[in-house]
Amino acid sequence: MKYIHSAFSIRNSLAAILLTACLVFSAASVSGQTRVMKQLEEKRKSALEEIEWTSQLLRETRSSAQSSLNRLNLLAEQMVARRQIISLLNQEIALMDKEIAGMNAELSELGEELDAIRIKYARSLQNIYTRRSIQYKWYFVLSAETFTQSIRRMRYLREYSGWQKHQVALIIKKQTETNLKQMEIEQARTEKLSLLDIREKESSRLQEEEAEQKAEARLLAQKQKDLQAELHRKKKEAEALDRQIENLINSEINRALATDAPAGTPATGAGKSGKRRSASPESGYLNTKEERQLSSNFASNRGRLPYPLTGKYKIVSPFGEVQHPELKHVRTYNSGIDIQTTAGTEAQAVFIGTVTAVFTVETGYNHCIIIRHGRYLTVYGNLRTVYVKQGDKVSTRQKLGKISTDIHNATILHFEIRREKEKLNPRLWLN
Repeated sequence: MKYIHSAFSIRNSLAAILLTACLVFSAASVSGQTRVMKQLEEKRKSALEEIEWTSQLLRETRSSAQSSLNRLNLLAEQMVARRQIISLLNQEIALMDKEIAGMNAELSELGEELDAIRIKYARSLQNIYTRRSIQYKWYFVLSAETFTQSIRRMRYLREYSGWQKHQVALIIKKQTETNLKQMEIEQARTEKLSLLDIREKESSRLQEEEAEQKAEARLLAQKQKDLQAELHRKKKEAEALDRQIENLINSEINRALATDAPAGTPATGAGKSGKRRSASPESGYLNTKEERQLSSNFASNRGRLPYPLTGKYKIVSPFGEVQHPELKHVRTYNSGIDIQTTAGTEAQAVFIGTVTAVFTVETGYNHCIIIRHGRYLTVYGNLRTVYVKQGDKVSTRQKLGKISTDIHNATILHFEIRREKEKLNPRLWLN
């Protein structure tokens, strides 16, 4: 009887340990999967917000040859975001399938455990029914060979009765767990159906956008002559801006040379200030220790600079010479990037520096600002109003002026980064 009691206690202890371990593992697994699902959902919401923003810009911009080209670029951006949403939905659905499969396995296991407990309990009831008389219990106790054995038999009967009660509680618990698991599976299936419905709608929208992009491309093909003329005009404006910027840089170098070196002395050496400075077409601006440090600080922030405007934005014209993916007859060139936003948005400095020029371009770029950051320069073009003047020290994210909105209702900031006269791709520098 002692061995029966010990085995019973050990079995119950092991069962409790295993059940606890399973519950902990299951909770950890569900928690990890829920976290991944939450991250995917947040990414999907972010992509949807990007699409809403792009759609707003598309609605606001009126048709013209150049704005149609920008619209085509915006549509391409929107389709990339739409495809990202569909990809994220596919990942969510795959995780949901995995979750449902896991819950079905847990439900099957719970069913097996419940059946095993019911069988044990049914056998115990059958055993009690066979020996249900009170006389049998007394006979079982009194037929012991010793008094100690009688005590042990009485204890066994009490523990057996307690075991039966525990089995009833365990059956109720397992049945409750089974019902809850079935409800979880139904809820997961409902969520999966919802995700499938969203994916179908997003796929339909993507098809509509692809059709709209093709229609826009056909329209531009019909306006090829107008578009080429407008692109030629934009190129001339860009070349004029380039010349003006380079002239300002050259003037700055010449002023530095004149300031640093008295007549009849070399351009490199100690000037009136007594500091060791240099200026040349190769080295650019006055090369003091502070300016070298500023150059180093600017360079170390490559890829982390804030965008040069407040609020939301979309890049509609990339850096460099680009063959348009949809229009084989269209090649564009840009010394920087063109960023479209909404009316009233302000330009802001991307790094600390000094305003070295505020000037006006007759056509295309309105007011422009150049800020020097050691050997590096940033250019902010197409401003309607300007808040700073030449010589001002500016801080990172300081407002510089309001961006101009053209007759087609497009608000576009032209932005450049240069290392003296060398043009750099701003997208590699911005965060």
